[in-house]
Amino acid sequence: MDAPLVAGGFVVAEWTAPGGDPRPQAPPHLHRDDDEAWYVLSGRLAFRLGDDEVEAGPGEAVCARRGVAHTFWNPGTEAARYLLVMTPRINALIEAIHRTNDRSPERMRALFEAHASELVS
Repeated sequence: MDAPLVAGGFVVAEWTAPGGDPRPQAPPHLHRDDDEAWYVLSGRLAFRLGDDEVEAGPGEAVCARRGVAHTFWNPGTEAARYLLVMTPRINALIEAIHRTNDRSPERMRALFEAHASELVS
């Protein structure tokens, strides 16, 4: 992740999802009070939003509304570049995940809970 840009109530960060690995970039989860959006710059991203599955390519955006379980992945073989538009609380969750070496289910659940979010199966 490049250094995020903080603008008003939003944080915008550019990310890359490597191609050729269809595993989710994040475990299925939801944010109780925050919306989150992706804007695809190149490549493709696929999303699970509740019971729906959608794909987005360059110039397209997808929003996960608060309370909706979601995850995403790169369905293609080439890298996908995208902007992640999030609240400061979601950004703090991502930073906390990246700072810890403890990836145990208990630790991850606690981090999500501390940021008004939860892991879902």
